[in-house]
Amino acid sequence: MTYCVALKLNAGLVLLSDTRTNAGLDNISTYRKMFFFEEPGERVIAMMTAGSLSVTQTTISRLQEAIESPESTERTSIMKAQTMLGVVDIIGDTLAKTRREIAMQCSDLKQSQSSASIIVAGQREGGDMRLFLIYPEGNHIEATEDTPYLQIGEHKYGKPILDRVVTPATSLEDAQKAALLSMDSTMKSNLSVGMPLDLAVIEEGACRVSAKRRILKGDPQFSAMSVAWSEALREAFVEMPL
Repeated sequence: MTYCVALKLNAGLVLLSDTRTNAGLDNISTYRKMFFFEEPGERVIAMMTAGSLSVTQTTISRLQEAIESPESTERTSIMKAQTMLGVVDIIGDTLAKTRREIAMQCSDLKQSQSSASIIVAGQREGGDMRLFLIYPEGNHIEATEDTPYLQIGEHKYGKPILDRVVTPATSLEDAQKAALLSMDSTMKSNLSVGMPLDLAVIEEGACRVSAKRRILKGDPQFSAMSVAWSEALREAFVEMPL
């Protein structure tokens, strides 16, 4: 499984993904699920993937080929699209086409095994920051002020803290803490989500990745946060009146 979460705030975007993939208890691997395409100062596009690895890897490769093609246009290349909505349409079409082709090549493949989804976040110069979730069929939804975050993968365990603390006015620092604690809750409840973690921040208006960090197993900062959160929850539970 996978867990990826993206937060859209007034101050910018916060993105977090795990790297664990598994096809059974004896076949667990690490694959990057966060990808960036940027022309600093002009546009930045971030993607996080979940689902069939063959579908997501092929989709990313096809998007890269389209960027590098000498015949690329604003309808085929995410680096030439005029709006973030245009970017999302290209990614959605590529994902849906790739999924259909792989499913046809493997006629015995279950529909769920060829399923994949992608979170897309970014900004073009002069445009607004936007955050989208693309479904396997290629259609999408967009984050709003009422729901300023999107998740893919094993999302149910990490959702409560986001609902309770995240608003568009949340600072980038607090949003990073919320995302990391959301991931910590997920990892404690589901062993199919695991380290290392990839964390990224895109400041509003920067049109570039402002900060990136890979968090490895045993990272002292993340471990201290996990312990402090567990202790705070236990103390709050004990003090809670019946």
